[in-house]
Amino acid sequence: MGTQPGPDTVREDDGGNEFAGVDFRETQSSPEFKELRKTHRSFVFPMTVVFIVWYFVYVILAAFAPDFMAISVWGNVNVGIIFGLLQFVSTFVITAAYVRFANRKLDPQAQAIRERLENSVAGGHQ
Repeated sequence: MGTQPGPDTVREDDGGNEFAGVDFRETQSSPEFKELRKTHRSFVFPMTVVFIVWYFVYVILAAFAPDFMAISVWGNVNVGIIFGLLQFVSTFVITAAYVRFANRKLDPQAQAIRERLENSVAGGHQ
């Protein structure tokens, strides 16, 4: 039986993959990639915590403060309905905030890493 190539093995026949010769483990440990990961996490982790706390506040209020959630605000619309709808609104707001954050912060960093990789591949093929 022949041996299977390992994850670090680059085959001669790259099947047209433009990044076949790139050492992605090296890229992943580069300062630029670490900064990109740090920037990404600086938004995602706090926003995740905020949303989970907001969600559990809603669930806990619904379970343990039904009288509060039943307070009528306008006709048949009560606090519980408003908080429930705000769950959807907060999801869209977080999504829009992430898209804006990614466009302004993550995409330029990722593009710089991509250009560096493309230049290193182009330089290696000359």
